[in-house]
Amino acid sequence: MPAPTQRLVDRHSLRLLKMDKNSSASSGLPPNNSNQKLVAEDYLENSTSNGNGIMHSASSGVLVDSSEIRINHGSARRKMSKQEILTVGVLCFVNLINYMDRFTIAGILEKIQAEFDIDNSKGGLLQTAFVVSYMVFAPLFGYLGDRYSRKYLMASGVGLWCLTTLLGSFMQSFEGFITFRALVGIGEASYSTIAPTIISDMFVDDRRSRMLAFFYFAIPVGSGMGYIVGSETEKIAKDWRWGLRVTPIMGLIAVLLILFLMTDPLRGESENSHLKPTSYKEDVIYLCKNPSFMLSTLGFTCVAFVTGALAWWGPKFIASGLKLQDGGSGTSEDDVSFKFGLITMISGIIGVPLGSIVAQKLRERNSRADPLVCAFGLLMSTPLLFAAAIMARYNDIVCFTLIFFGELFLNLNWSIVADILLYVVIPTRRSTAEAFQILLSHALGDAGSPYLIGLVSDGLSKSMSKDDGTADFNVTTMSPNNSTSDLVKFESLQYSLFITSFVEVFGGLFFLICAWYIIEDKLKTDRAIAEPGKGDQVLRDQKIPKVDAGLDVQSTRL
Repeated sequence: MPAPTQRLVDRHSLRLLKMDKNSSASSGLPPNNSNQKLVAEDYLENSTSNGNGIMHSASSGVLVDSSEIRINHGSARRKMSKQEILTVGVLCFVNLINYMDRFTIAGILEKIQAEFDIDNSKGGLLQTAFVVSYMVFAPLFGYLGDRYSRKYLMASGVGLWCLTTLLGSFMQSFEGFITFRALVGIGEASYSTIAPTIISDMFVDDRRSRMLAFFYFAIPVGSGMGYIVGSETEKIAKDWRWGLRVTPIMGLIAVLLILFLMTDPLRGESENSHLKPTSYKEDVIYLCKNPSFMLSTLGFTCVAFVTGALAWWGPKFIASGLKLQDGGSGTSEDDVSFKFGLITMISGIIGVPLGSIVAQKLRERNSRADPLVCAFGLLMSTPLLFAAAIMARYNDIVCFTLIFFGELFLNLNWSIVADILLYVVIPTRRSTAEAFQILLSHALGDAGSPYLIGLVSDGLSKSMSKDDGTADFNVTTMSPNNSTSDLVKFESLQYSLFITSFVEVFGGLFFLICAWYIIEDKLKTDRAIAEPGKGDQVLRDQKIPKVDAGLDVQSTRL
């Protein structure tokens, strides 16, 4: 009689070749195509048997009954259809102009502050108002995205976003302007919660990772273009309001592309999933009890906090530092915004796909590679951005160089975090998971970071002026005390930006802890997909034995 290991390998080989009479083809059960390269190949090709039909992977340290793992790489190896290419292209285009719109204001922030006579705290409140409405409505669109037509939800949301952005550019009061800025967040919430799940339902395995990298690479590129479009359009038109009227035109084109070119695949189609939607309460409870999802979300929240603060205050901070340098008095924020936007674009073009490629390569050796790469990116970015804040006053070339590499390491995270969500959450709950991640990451991340940095900066500025025995206004000459004001404003904003360094360290720690759970949560999701009608029971009751550094095997209930 052949050994248990050989019987397992033979059985799976027959299933792959569709020769097994008990295979899914003959039994009527759909094969499981959930083949994200995290653990599956490791079990069949690099494993040993304990004699009881259980296979142990040396690289992952997890023991699994291989009879429950069904592998099908066919959908991952087939060529992409024309419709899939068009759909991914449309999604990436919308994501690009989405982030262009978000950071157009950052490129002309000084002009807006002068127009409405507002300080740094109110300047940061513009972004906070947008993100608050964005995160509040994200759960609603997440719920709808798991149950109704994603194409029409996205088209409606993008249309609303275009309209409110255009109307906001005509507002003459700060109250009216910030109100329409908040309404923009509603439209963008409809898109951001849904788009990644469409990619997930069309692709699996490394192709899904590559498509997500392509999709998320539009974020830093779009952000950089936002700075450039805002500042350069203001220069040409001599009015900052025209900078806000570029993306609505592009948004109208996006609506037409969504309606006529984009495909909305069946949920879980790429994985042959037949799971049915459950109640919203069950979805939320499931997500809260998913360690990999929660920890990666907390790590991503730290990324959002840092990118939000840096994107909003970076150009203004660097411009104030250049004013303190010899010969820097003629430097305008428009010039800095252009350079900052260019750096953001290039770091994103390199960083986002680099993170995805490195993670894919490392998965072959270490099944916990995804969260480890994210942790590495955050921890490497921390000293670089800290040093950039120090050098802004002394050398602009060194400062921009440090920002480039700091953002490059920060950008390693974007597509990997999205990939983690998609392979540790079952298909019928992915839009809800996207919405939950948006809610948490923005509520504790970039919803408050621009306002917090501005608020701390204003407080420090007042305190430092009093401590020095000076004030921003010279009563004797009835004119601003510019020399003192420039230095105090720079240092107050510099000290407040140091907060981001501590947040990055916490983010790295969250991803390191996530690496401990990632394999088990991936296996739970694969099993739930592979057993139609038993998804929730599998997620609650399954046991996955695991090995810890060569010690005795202990069965752990997940």
